Amino acid sequence: MTNLSHLEEIFSCDGTRPMRLPRWQAEGSPAGLAVTLIADYTLPARSWLPAAAIVALLGEFDVADGAARTTISRLARRGVLEGSRQGRYSSYRLTREAAVDLWTGGGSIATFTTQPDSWDGWWTLVAFSVPEQESTRRRALRTALRWRGYAPLYDAVWASPHPLTPKGRAEVAELALGAVSVFRARQVDLETEANRSPVEAWDLPGIAGQYEVFIRRWKSLLPRIGAGGLTGAAAVRARTQVMNTYRHFPVLDPLLPIDLLPADWPRSRARAVCVAVYDGLAQPAQEHVRSVAARSAAGPHHDISAHTIAGMSAGIGHSPS
Repeated sequence: MTNLSHLEEIFSCDGTRPMRLPRWQAEGSPAGLAVTLIADYTLPARSWLPAAAIVALLGEFDVADGAARTTISRLARRGVLEGSRQGRYSSYRLTREAAVDLWTGGGSIATFTTQPDSWDGWWTLVAFSVPEQESTRRRALRTALRWRGYAPLYDAVWASPHPLTPKGRAEVAELALGAVSVFRARQVDLETEANRSPVEAWDLPGIAGQYEVFIRRWKSLLPRIGAGGLTGAAAVRARTQVMNTYRHFPVLDPLLPIDLLPADWPRSRARAVCVAVYDGLAQPAQEHVRSVAARSAAGPHHDISAHTIAGMSAGIGHSPS
């Protein structure tokens, strides 16, 4: 599973820490909204968007002009955006580093749940001991494990049904500095009430509940989308918000093998709803963003193009240049 922690830092308000899950904000922070908007219509070509257009688009999410300009400046200082000025028009685009992270992360989100579901029955266990006085390192290690789909079976024993990748091994070793052991093992059923399955390390009802909330909220829009009744700013808002919410599921849901999950697990239903909303609104949303850009600066802005989950899943497009 792809580590999306760098991607979350790009979306976060100040770039210093990822958003705590699952209590994300439904509408997203101004920084998260700005990054989602820019990425949705400029990747992978890294097209330029007029600064006035970004401010106007954020205004459609009730972000005040001053707050929008501050957000753009902060994203530029953090190396997420780079600016350009031609005459009296200022424009911004994603830096190459941010674009690569977002394109890679977007591909992971687009293909999330589409990988073959197979499991060999072996668990990966990470046991560690970090001194109390090194609480920062202990917290960083736990965060790294959480981002890689691990959950605490016990306080210092974390589990995953997936092998630890070479990159993951290097990251864990660096954070633990030797005070860690990694095992691949099968569970032995003790046939007692005290027996605890590793799958109990995850809050499956909580994860399923988040999926169901997402499905209920966005499924209700599908008739309007199918009838072409959602256009202009409303199409951009819905498309941005559905992705701004759905992009957290690859972090929230560690892709446990289907054999370990309750019946009718809602993961695939949530993806289907997201694709129907996000891809179904691509054309009207693209037209609106182009029109806002045209009002903000001269030019037709044909390089503004809405990508889709279906396209990213199929590998359509090229890596950012």
